[in-house]
Amino acid sequence: MTVPRYGRGPRKIIKKSDASKSASDIVKELKQTASKSVPKSNYREQSLKTNGLICAKCGKEFEPKDRHLLTVHHKDGNHDYNPQDGSNWENLCVYCHDDEHSRGILGDLLNK
Repeated sequence: MTVPRYGRGPRKIIKKSDASKSASDIVKELKQTASKSVPKSNYREQSLKTNGLICAKCGKEFEPKDRHLLTVHHKDGNHDYNPQDGSNWENLCVYCHDDEHSRGILGDLLNK
């Protein structure tokens, strides 16, 4: 069972029955999980191919020559969590991506 956490991706809940696993078994399991994710160097291209050249927030469509204006936003904030199905990614234009990340900063300032 996994529980999503902001900034770190899913974390495994350790059950009492899992506590008896050896360290090598745990490492083996983690390596298997990691092998199912997309390498960091390829997730941008895969996201652009899967989701198209369109901003998920404002809906603006981009031409191939302007693809550099699209960024891949990690929904949970964890850049290391790149599942093959792309469920942690959304393509955002640079303006919407900046807006997405500035919301937390603005919220923190307003709550003081």
